[in-house]
Order: sequence, then C-alpha cells, then structure tokens
Amino acid sequence: MNCVGSRKRSSVPCMDVEIIESLSILDNDEDEENQRPFTAKHPNNNNSNGNINSTNGSHNLGNGNVVSPATSSVHELLECPVCTNSMYPPIHQCHNGHTLCSNCKSRVHNKCPTCRQELGDIRCLALEKVAESLELPCKYYNLGCPEIFPYYSKVKHEAQCSFRPYNCPYAGSECSVTGDIQSLVVHLRDDHKVDMHTGCTFNHRYVKSNPREVENATWMLTVFHCFGQYFCLHFEAFLLGNAPVYMAFLRFMGDDNEAKNFSYSLEVGANGRKLIWQGVPRSIRDSHRRVRDSHDGLIIQRNMALFFSGGDRKELKLRVTGRIWREQ
Repeated sequence: MNCVGSRKRSSVPCMDVEIIESLSILDNDEDEENQRPFTAKHPNNNNSNGNINSTNGSHNLGNGNVVSPATSSVHELLECPVCTNSMYPPIHQCHNGHTLCSNCKSRVHNKCPTCRQELGDIRCLALEKVAESLELPCKYYNLGCPEIFPYYSKVKHEAQCSFRPYNCPYAGSECSVTGDIQSLVVHLRDDHKVDMHTGCTFNHRYVKSNPREVENATWMLTVFHCFGQYFCLHFEAFLLGNAPVYMAFLRFMGDDNEAKNFSYSLEVGANGRKLIWQGVPRSIRDSHRRVRDSHDGLIIQRNMALFFSGGDRKELKLRVTGRIWREQ
C-alpha cells in the first residue's frame, strides 16, 4: 500500500512565518551536476503482495502463507467493539457474553457497550485460550511484510516492523501524513513545497533580517537525492534554555540500519574561523524534535553566528556547506 494515510503524531513546535525571513539559496557557481533539480516520481500503486482468493475467501500473502477464512473469523471475534483494536488478556465480558478489552472497560464506566448490563469482573478465559492458538499475518502484509506470528507476539513485531509506514519528516507543522518513502517525497514536494535537489554536496546561505527575534522554532528543510536514497537537511533556530541557537542536521529517509551506511559533514565559518560537524544521519523513524533535542548536529551559538555574518551584526548571513558519503 503506497498510499498516504493519516495518523496522529506528537506535536512539534511551529514557526511564525511572518516574523521569519530565512532563505535557502544554492550558489550559481556550484557544480551543476551536484545541484541539478530532480523530479520525484509518484509511487506505483499496484500491489502484488496481497490478494484475496475468490474461490474460498482465503488471504494469499504472496509468500506461500495463506490465512484461512476460519482464522479471519476468529480474529474478528477478538476485535474490541469499542476501540476496534485486537483484545489481549485480560479480556472482559458481561453476563450475556459480550466482550471488550481492558483499556475500554474503564471508558464505558463498567457498562457493557452492547447490552448496557453491568460488566463486573468476569474474564473471558475461553477467548483468551483461543487467541493463544492463532497465528496471524503482520498488519503490514500488504506493504510487503511476509511474516506470520502467534497472536500474542504480533503487536510487538508490528511496533518495529520495517514495512510500517513512515511519518512525514516535515517539521514545520503537525503533519499527520504517513506513507512509504516515494509517496512522502511526492508529498513533501507538492504539499509542503520543499526544495528538492540531486547531489551529495551542498552550499547554502541562510539569511535572517533580525536575528535577535528568535522564535521556537524557525526551521527550513531541503531534500537531497544521492546514492539512490533521500536525505532531509534541516536548518533552524530555537531557544536552548533562554539562549537562541542555530542548528543544522541531516536525516535519512529510511530505517536506522540503512542510515548507518552513510556519513555527512557540515561546515560554517568566516573571518578566519570555522566550525565543522561530522556524524551519521538519523533515520526519520526518529522524530525531528527527538533529533533536535539530542543536539545531534551542528550547533551555532547566536554570538558566533553573528560573528560569522560580519558587518554590523544586524543581519544573519550564514553559509553552510557539507557533503554526504557512503561508508565502505
């Protein structure tokens, strides 16, 4: 499923667009090969991993594994009527045999949502035993996950499944969009109007007319395509305690085990001084705020940033250069 769906995300700080005048400018003297724009392609919506057998209703996972209609029916019995999530012990039931999960029991004020009778403290031990005998596919099987798990192991796997959708890496709003990498690249380009570039080196200037008005947080995002992968370059100003700082860092659009195959460097300086950062890009599985708050990137104190800007210190002018490379 290469769709872009919705899911609630934790909030991140938003920028007041009207007081921020940041620009990201690619120098004309940069290597055109390294800085030519690229076109993000729409993902292929054809799905060949999962299908339904029209003769017997069984689900073919495309890897030799088949989930029978009987298993699917039992799985439906294990669906909580309130939250519609799968139920895990303790599974509660009323005197009439209607079930619901333990999380929802307190939400319905001890009243059965089906017949409105008192729930009491009756557990449905039979349904809990049935669940132990089930083996079910990962809920991301239609995204390519071929695994089948015992019922009680399924949720733990799904929380870390490498086929689960990614959250939108855009940091400037509480964007709840999720999807695979290609669909998110299209989403960033079309919906968030993010600059897209091809190449493994970059040379940006960041300009702000009044650097003393630092809001939490001023941010920018540029996407780079190199080595057949996508990388998000973040640059922002935020308050570290009461002190305004500027920070640049790179995130990898993929999982952490793939991100470790790459390294990057960032450099900023002027007037005979220079700051250099080298590190490993963080996966977009880690939220933007988590990476920022861990200080895993190039951090520039405001006084140093104004020193690099030169002039009368009334305007911020930072030139950030860097490159991405693949580790051997």
